[in-house]
Amino acid sequence: MLRTSTEGPDYFHKVVDCQWACPAHTPVPEYIRLIAEGRYADAYMVNWKSNVFPGILGRTCDRPCEPACRRGRVEAEPVAICRLKRVAADNKGDVAARMPAPATTSNGKRIALVGAGPASLTVARDLAPLGYQITIFDGEARSGGMIRSQIPRFRLPEEVIDEEVGYIAALGPELRLGQRVDSLKALLEEGYDAVFVGSGAPRGRDLDIPGRQEAAASIHIGIDWLSNVSFGHVEAIGRRVIVLGGGNTAMDCCRTSRRLGGEDVKVIVRSGFEEMKASPWEKEDAMHEGIPILNYLVPKEFTHADGRLTGVLFEKVVAQYDDRGRRRLVPSGEPDQHFECDDVLVAVGQENAFPWIERDIGLEFDEWDMPKVDPVTFRSTHPRVFFGGDAAFGPKNIIWAVAHGHEAAVSIDRLCQGLDLGERPPPGVTLVSQKMGIHEWSYDNDVANDPRYRVPMREPEVALKDVRLEVELGFDRELAFREAQRCLNCDVQTVFSEPLCIECDACVDICPMDCITFTENGEEADLRGRLKVPALNLDQDLYVSGSLPTGRVMVKDEDVCLHCGLCAERCPTGAWDMQKFLLEVTHAGGARP
Repeated sequence: MLRTSTEGPDYFHKVVDCQWACPAHTPVPEYIRLIAEGRYADAYMVNWKSNVFPGILGRTCDRPCEPACRRGRVEAEPVAICRLKRVAADNKGDVAARMPAPATTSNGKRIALVGAGPASLTVARDLAPLGYQITIFDGEARSGGMIRSQIPRFRLPEEVIDEEVGYIAALGPELRLGQRVDSLKALLEEGYDAVFVGSGAPRGRDLDIPGRQEAAASIHIGIDWLSNVSFGHVEAIGRRVIVLGGGNTAMDCCRTSRRLGGEDVKVIVRSGFEEMKASPWEKEDAMHEGIPILNYLVPKEFTHADGRLTGVLFEKVVAQYDDRGRRRLVPSGEPDQHFECDDVLVAVGQENAFPWIERDIGLEFDEWDMPKVDPVTFRSTHPRVFFGGDAAFGPKNIIWAVAHGHEAAVSIDRLCQGLDLGERPPPGVTLVSQKMGIHEWSYDNDVANDPRYRVPMREPEVALKDVRLEVELGFDRELAFREAQRCLNCDVQTVFSEPLCIECDACVDICPMDCITFTENGEEADLRGRLKVPALNLDQDLYVSGSLPTGRVMVKDEDVCLHCGLCAERCPTGAWDMQKFLLEVTHAGGARP
């Protein structure tokens, strides 16, 4: 193999698994260290620059960072990255003075944002300080989009939404709330330099099975029902409730039902438990509140009598797999199962709805009636129209909407400046040694077995009485410190210098993970099998040195390295060093020529 190139940002960025996995590339270890130092406001601002909504995401993020967490090499459970983000938000104090100031002069460019959800708000956050005149349209009376309408208050208090949406409103965008956009063509004719569509996936899928129309009064679309609860239009539900669907919306529906009078609430899913789209912790929280999840049941009919829903009839199915491993559900042959209920909440998915976008304005749609959107620039086939969030590629999580918003803002800025949208501004990168003395480092590198700490929860008998009472209490400062100490500082890189190496193999002897090998060079597949411990994870690159005096090369398996620093501590010549790598993604306005 060729010597590993560590000069650009990508190699070491990929080693910081949590940041690499985060769509917004938040510098996770950096803010966790700040929390451990009690610097909560600094930790909040590191988050705010990347993900815009730390207090909201600290309660609701889908956490793609956590399955990637390096702590999983030591124990079964990752660092509670998401809930530590909330710690920074809860303890930051007043940070208003640290927010960017509104632009004092306009650059003459007008940008329209359709929808006041997380994607559009991110675009506004990035462009407003640069002097762009931002106008945000939304049919609802309050901004926030699905953050406000679809996430229950027992998971996300209203005051957290108001605060973090308020930081963006303070930058001066014009908010046209309660004003729905009915024609994209008309909006473009108003002379906006660019239009960003962040309208979400506003339509919940329905089920067209017998009894749907006859029992319609007691069958509700999940996301619409959650919105009605959030805005105070629905305050009760029947005693017996069936929730159809296996995603996070279904989990919100069933838990909300328990708080609005549902005593017998069931979630019924056509797939297996492990195949459900809901996050594992969402399923765990639902079951913790006494809600059973029944699997491999396909709804066949809504039963009814005298115009009133009486229950749902299900067919029992089993999963079968073909030679290629593809799964299909087939009837089990068992008798159909009937469950009585008073209300049904249908949460079987969401879909986009673009009846307000004309098909003759140069904006192309695909076979699924989704706009054709460039995945890098987020521009549609219309040169002035951009998409982001659920409106671009279908339903995902808030953090994905934020990431889309950042990239779309870069594109809109470059469009308005007459620059090539395909040339993306490079990130800011620093790589600095952490050595302070012969045996002293500027970070805590002790690796210990330390199971994940549990976030305190409100007692169910109290939590289930109030749909607006937050159920998670969050870490206090002491628990937050302990959880932060579990971070392995994977952004502090083990950096190797061939000219200093004397090939004594001391690093090999001391490495607790056997991830360093000195061996003859070869092709990657051959090298991976000849290491002290075979490197089996092909998704993470090997760290390969140039040729050493004996003709051997140093090969390190980054996948299992704990960044404990023992190799650098033991090396007699300083060939190994621990260097902190910090990558900050450049947003709109950065790296202009």
